[in-house]
Amino acid sequence: MTEIAPVRSICVYCGSRPGHDPAYIEAAQALGRAIAGHGLRLVYGGGTKGIMGAVAQSVLSAGGQVTGIIPEFLVDMEATRQSLGKLDELIITPDMHTRKHKMFERADAFVTLPGGIGTLEEIVEIMTWAQLGRHQKPMVFANVNGFWAPMLELISHMGEQGFVHTAHLVQPLVIDRAEDIVPTIIEKWDALDNPAGNAQMIAKL
Repeated sequence: MTEIAPVRSICVYCGSRPGHDPAYIEAAQALGRAIAGHGLRLVYGGGTKGIMGAVAQSVLSAGGQVTGIIPEFLVDMEATRQSLGKLDELIITPDMHTRKHKMFERADAFVTLPGGIGTLEEIVEIMTWAQLGRHQKPMVFANVNGFWAPMLELISHMGEQGFVHTAHLVQPLVIDRAEDIVPTIIEKWDALDNPAGNAQMIAKL
């Protein structure tokens, strides 16, 4: 059996805008504090504005470590070069494809906060890789005030219509409270490293 390392870093996908509901920023801040509080590293898209900026700043303010990965053409759109200098690690990539691949490599789990089309595209790709058996890393929809409910309904509809052919491999966790995300991810990792625990976790999903 392949040994699974304990979770060390969490990749967060989210919007570079704050959105209309203050709960989105509040959730990002709570998640950031939890990541730092558990001694984990944040891996994210490098933006310093909107929800992206909120989660990164929250991790840093709580004494945590942050890796930002951003393509060159987005540096001045989603961030400022001065603010990027505050990150513990900054990786500037030539394109979006390289960015996403590096984020995947650096992360042990994935959390999706509210965001737009780009955020949706990122988590869907990770789910696709899971469906194809390329990884078992935990995937979380932070369903703040029901933000992801339409997406989750669509995924359910796809399965009911026979288009999610390996649904057992695509089991994203749906968590409403940001404070519960990190403990649940850690529990998920423990289950993956423990066959008996894995059976119990699957029963919960």
